[in-house]
Amino acid sequence: MRQFTAVVNPTAGGATSAAALLGVARLLREAGAGLETEYSHSLAHARELARQAGERGRVVLAVGGDGMAGSIGGALSGTGTVLGLVPAGRGNDFARALKLPAQAAELAEVLLRAEPRPVDTVEVTSAVHERTVVLGSVYAGVDALANRHANRARLLRGAASYYAGAVRAVAGWRAAGYQVTVDGEEHAFSGYTVVAANSGYYGFNRLIAPSARVDDGLLDVVMIHQAPRRLFFALMNELSTGDHVHRPQVRVLRGREVRIEADRAIPYGADGEVEAVVPVTARVLPGALRVLC
Repeated sequence: MRQFTAVVNPTAGGATSAAALLGVARLLREAGAGLETEYSHSLAHARELARQAGERGRVVLAVGGDGMAGSIGGALSGTGTVLGLVPAGRGNDFARALKLPAQAAELAEVLLRAEPRPVDTVEVTSAVHERTVVLGSVYAGVDALANRHANRARLLRGAASYYAGAVRAVAGWRAAGYQVTVDGEEHAFSGYTVVAANSGYYGFNRLIAPSARVDDGLLDVVMIHQAPRRLFFALMNELSTGDHVHRPQVRVLRGREVRIEADRAIPYGADGEVEAVVPVTARVLPGALRVLC
């Protein structure tokens, strides 16, 4: 029977995370599995707790949203430690890409019975931020600015905070001149964003890269070119279905390594947590993480 260590960050949606873990924990223990819970005071501390649990041969449960999943998953990338997810965040985009069930009973069954599946991770390097590894995507442009606004929102939560952040970001956005290098081939354009996606979802259930797969050894590179603001808002609405990729203002490439540069210091993000400015390089690490899904 599996032995689990759940890592929870009580300072980031702690009540939601605790509630999500409670039902799953009871079912795991009733089935005879071992479960211990560790509370972190930061994402850096969560990564350290995860590594320590992995060194003891335990399955690590990341309890929280995409920031928690990405931080812990990145810390365990390449170690052989098995990761389980207990989604309890705003977006839960990587859990959605893995098609994890939302109900406690079904999720507990996955954690108890599923065979670990190798998935890709993404190494992120930048001159202004330390190397990190994430699970979902790296995005540079208006969406990174929108995520920053959403993270700092005090009155709004969930989808409302992201939508309000997106409106604020788009309203003040000036098209950036991008230079994107995909596996050595350069692409220049003026526009809104570049997303190097391992998972198809980002930004609270937006299907930014419909063809992305977490186990194909490739990143889907979505580039959204300059367009009138009214058209961009229409495009934003199409992110719920992935239909935006059919517009002429959207170009999708695939590759193993992506470098994003721009004519000004535009922000980039990674799994909703890393905040810095370009240039940034994203490189896929094929099959580097074992996940229960």
